[in-house]
Amino acid sequence: MINRIRYLLLALLVISQNSFVFNAQAEAPAASKVDASIVDTIRKRIMQARPDLVVGNVQATPIENLYKASINNGPTVYTTKDGGFFLTGDLFEVRPTGLVNLAEAARESERVEMLADIKQSDMIVFSPQVKKATVTIFTDVDCGYCQKLHREVPELNALGIEVRYLAFPRAGVGSPSFDKLVSAWCADDQQTAMTRLKNREQIPAASCANPVARQYRMGQEMGIQGTPAMITSDGRLLPGYMPAASLAQALGLAAN
Repeated sequence: MINRIRYLLLALLVISQNSFVFNAQAEAPAASKVDASIVDTIRKRIMQARPDLVVGNVQATPIENLYKASINNGPTVYTTKDGGFFLTGDLFEVRPTGLVNLAEAARESERVEMLADIKQSDMIVFSPQVKKATVTIFTDVDCGYCQKLHREVPELNALGIEVRYLAFPRAGVGSPSFDKLVSAWCADDQQTAMTRLKNREQIPAASCANPVARQYRMGQEMGIQGTPAMITSDGRLLPGYMPAASLAQALGLAAN
């Protein structure tokens, strides 16, 4: 059984690397409730061998006796029923229309849920006069491509795209970039402060109760590794810089 699972996953990965089209946005199968005894067995088996691998949520997959488990609120692994073997990587389903990345579809749903818990008042938002789409961007003010993207915010707004910034200081909590982001979030005029920082200007240092560290941790939980990292309203992750016209197209809008 284990060998069959390994061969299936390996074959799917090979297929995806040979330019077959697969749809990561397809609807993932609904998660079914897993028997508590199975969850307990998987957790105990893995954590007995590696106490640092904290097993969180466990869900069934379309493959019999193969389960999906989150590790340390981050990476997803696929484990056997007894927890004796697990694999890392994405799980694909072969359909007549192509390949469906079930793992990415699940991540998209999780991103939507996580972002829904963030109040808009905890974001730095640049809104258009007429909103047609939104994009949430994990940003670092000292990131060159973040600065380049920010220069296109007026064009994005003109296209009807609302830009919602979340903080992701790549150097970590307590770094100079972290302090700059805190100052932007604590500024009386957050939009102007963000723009000045993205223009490599200095702003007055400020401190207040702020969501910067919390947003940074959320980004890590989502698997964000670099900036800018853009998330669409349906949970798709668009890593890296994209010109305004390309981003508009990705959001389903036609650039003028």
